[in-house]
Amino acid sequence: MQYFWKNIPRYIRYVLVQTLYLFLLMVLFRLVFYLFFFKTTITDNATIAKAWYLGTKFDLRLALILVIPVALTAVIARNGFFTSKVIRKAVAIYLFIVFTALTLLYILDLGHYDYLGIRLDPSILRFLAKGERADNARMVWQSYPVVRGFLGLFVFLFLVFRLQRRTWNRFAAQPPVYLRNWPFTTYVTGLTLLVAAGIYGNFAYFPLRWSQAMFTRDNGVTSLGLNPLLYFASNFSVQGDTYDINRTKTYYPYVANYLKVDKSDTEKLDFVRTVPGDDAKPRLNVVLVMLESTGAAPTSMYGNPMQATPNMQRLADSGVLFKNFYVPAISTAKTVFGVTTGLPDITAVKTASRHPKMLDQRIIMDQFKGYEKLYLLGGNTNWANIRAVFTNNVEGISIHEEGMYKSAKADVWGISDYDLITEASEIFKANNDQKKPFVAFLQLADNHPPYTTTSGAGDFKKVTEKDIDMEKFKKSGFVSIDQFNALRYEDYNVGHLIDMARKDGYLNNTVFMFFGDHNCILNPYSFMPLPEYELATGGVHVTAFMYSPAHVKPQVVNTPGSLLDVYPTMASLVGLPYKNYTLGLNLFDSTRTDSKYAFITYLRNQQPYYGLIGDQYLYEINLVTDATALYDLKGDPLKNILAQQPDTAKNLDNLTRGFYESTRYLMFNNKK
Repeated sequence: MQYFWKNIPRYIRYVLVQTLYLFLLMVLFRLVFYLFFFKTTITDNATIAKAWYLGTKFDLRLALILVIPVALTAVIARNGFFTSKVIRKAVAIYLFIVFTALTLLYILDLGHYDYLGIRLDPSILRFLAKGERADNARMVWQSYPVVRGFLGLFVFLFLVFRLQRRTWNRFAAQPPVYLRNWPFTTYVTGLTLLVAAGIYGNFAYFPLRWSQAMFTRDNGVTSLGLNPLLYFASNFSVQGDTYDINRTKTYYPYVANYLKVDKSDTEKLDFVRTVPGDDAKPRLNVVLVMLESTGAAPTSMYGNPMQATPNMQRLADSGVLFKNFYVPAISTAKTVFGVTTGLPDITAVKTASRHPKMLDQRIIMDQFKGYEKLYLLGGNTNWANIRAVFTNNVEGISIHEEGMYKSAKADVWGISDYDLITEASEIFKANNDQKKPFVAFLQLADNHPPYTTTSGAGDFKKVTEKDIDMEKFKKSGFVSIDQFNALRYEDYNVGHLIDMARKDGYLNNTVFMFFGDHNCILNPYSFMPLPEYELATGGVHVTAFMYSPAHVKPQVVNTPGSLLDVYPTMASLVGLPYKNYTLGLNLFDSTRTDSKYAFITYLRNQQPYYGLIGDQYLYEINLVTDATALYDLKGDPLKNILAQQPDTAKNLDNLTRGFYESTRYLMFNNKK
């Protein structure tokens, strides 16, 4: 065997060794992912082994693609490959760039997965948006061991550099093998076939495709079976968001009927519903509180074993708990846009708040006549261009942001939530004392990396593993003690807000609406009524509750609700007349208990879906393949019953596509 190896020309052996190095680097990162990031509900070893097998085939494909320039140079130069200084320098530079880029991108992928629970995809480009890079860089700096990481990266790349130089010198010192034309042609043909076969990657008619990694419903197994860089490249698209007027008109009648528009008109595409006012209702203050990364599953009201949110539980028990409340997408910026405009943000790569043509919207917050309008954020509203969502659409809105508070910054996201609430309450009190009703959007942020917590009034204490039942903790879904403490701190601040409202005298004439912007990344959990971890709907199922002790009676609302419904509900609750131009509904509309749906988007097995979820059914459409499925949430929620209930499927298909196409249209055509 050694004799055979030595008789292969050294430049071909060098190509094979470099392929092995690249392959081993990717396998190393796959092992790191498996040991430290991999989460799954599947215990079958054969399934895990299949994911490893597919993943390593993808790794080999990428290694072979990256080594092609070296291979071409080698077979063209032949024995001159090791004698030319130009070739030596060019190959060294190329390989160093490749190994450095691979290492950095894999580290980025691991960080992306740790943060969002999905492999690297084109949506990461939103973090590079102009004007936001500095904030995102500071978040990374404060959340991760950047200095130690760069030191480790430097040492690793130095070792790679030494290995590359030693490998080159070792091959260069070996005697050349001179080949005639036919033996040389045989070697080149063999090398070409090996590279082509490795890139093809399948013993089948069709080549290896990333969709093959999606052989289960489990996101963890799928993620293990993918090569994140190939997956990113195959799904990268620079096509802009747009709409199809013909498809909008095709599905408009179904949406118009569902929304009960004033005047259905397929040509004018009118979505308006006119809601009369009610002067008998008091003009209460309205405070919307966005709870960062607060899904339903982590909170006490939904049966989480750790019971991390006693204050939220207390308020929900004394107010209205919306058991089945959803946001359209997993993104803070998309949530702020969605709740404010009444439109799901279904942009593909960036967010609607970053899209100039989507920032002119007719919204209900602007129709709170006679109200002071407030947006309060501990950080800077240039983040995700959120400032424009409010200033471009709400006349006279008062924005309170970083640099306007007495409190010092706590981290990249601005002042702490405790300080934000303290200073916000002063503003609310001033308006209330002057008999000025106000509608306010209060955005919390500390339940988010770097998970900054303060002592609050001096009585908030973090817990450690020694202080809690770790068996319960493992069942709760929390991925770290820091994450658990951050949610406890958010709950503490919810209690602080109500305490301040009581102390400052505006509690009894204010209605508070609390809602999560999306769920946090969680380990597998099984305590919820639906298998939402497996369905992948858990990411958009968020906590939502209303509290107004003098005006709202305690109740639990099981009818599905949406982020889009918040402003229509609040306007109706305080008796304001308004026109609803978009897709939200009144959460207390008793005529829709059996026919209410929430529009959602989510990723399962790295595949994007949009759908409608109702009291009994979930209907979904694959955004890439257009494949559809219908699930009975009161039967077997994981079984596709599309074939068994064709009429139900057809009706929901029309309505689901109608929501999607109407949203695409309205994002560009709901101008004031």
